[in-house]
Amino acid sequence: MNEETVMLVGVLAAVFVGLHVVLMMRRHRRQRCPGQYYRAGVGIVVVNERGEVLALERSENPGSWQLPQGGLEEGEEPDDAATRELHEETGLKVGELSLLNSRPLLVAYELPPEHRSIKTGRGQVLHWFFYQLEGSNTLIGIGDGKEFRRWKWVRMSDLMLDVVDFRRAAYRQVAEELGLLTRQKQHAPEL
Repeated sequence: MNEETVMLVGVLAAVFVGLHVVLMMRRHRRQRCPGQYYRAGVGIVVVNERGEVLALERSENPGSWQLPQGGLEEGEEPDDAATRELHEETGLKVGELSLLNSRPLLVAYELPPEHRSIKTGRGQVLHWFFYQLEGSNTLIGIGDGKEFRRWKWVRMSDLMLDVVDFRRAAYRQVAEELGLLTRQKQHAPEL
């Protein structure tokens, strides 16, 4: 082999090794553990005049109910995400609701390992918003049914029985902070 051939083989080998490393890093990123981060998002509590909360049933898991929630999009503020997610998941618009309170602190929950993904990480940290529906129940809809299949008004204490385990502690914390469990026991919502 002459010197030029050796040099060409060396360059080709370096390019091959470089491409191999890049491809391995990409594959590792796609297959890696979700990491040690929590997805930022919003949670929304909507109450009616009786102090019941709006609960949504998951399409892929019948019998599993939850409050509206969703992740922040890049550059989006929590209050904007709350109104966007609420409209996407329930059809409700800001003018049909009164903002009663937004929780000043974030509430986190950790997902079981089998529910973790690159999108969610270890779990979610949600900024909570508290609304009262001012309009009619006819304003509520569940969109295309991909994420949710039904909605209902329910006492917060009853929702706690139908929510998946990994969200239960976070829901209890939010309910206690907003006084939802106490209000419903008294049957006199002071909103």
